[in-house]
Amino acid sequence: MLSTVPLSAQDLVHEPISPTFGGNPFNSNHILGTANAQNKYRDPNSSSSNSQADIFARQLQSRLLSALSSQVVDAIFGDNPQESGTISFGGQTIEFFRSLDSVTLVITNDDTGEETRIVVPLFVEVD
Repeated sequence: MLSTVPLSAQDLVHEPISPTFGGNPFNSNHILGTANAQNKYRDPNSSSSNSQADIFARQLQSRLLSALSSQVVDAIFGDNPQESGTISFGGQTIEFFRSLDSVTLVITNDDTGEETRIVVPLFVEVD
């Protein structure tokens, strides 16, 4: 009454999908896109509004900062370059001073006191 039936089996192989765990690296964009689409969390501190007024305000601020940076560059490297100077705006202070071989800019955040120092080398023209 009992009959033996031959059984067959194969090795179980697991191939991970995520490139983080050794999967195909071409899956990373798809996985990131899927994760971003499923992400329901929004930063409550984010002020990324896209109303027309907010877009206009951001563009206006960008243009004003661009004009201000052009004036700073002109004061440092323009036709009549200054040896040193201080410019304050929007909670930041920019100090610059010229040495023989470079111009140093020190940008200070007035609220935190954090400083960023930029040194721009000067190239001397030889005729």
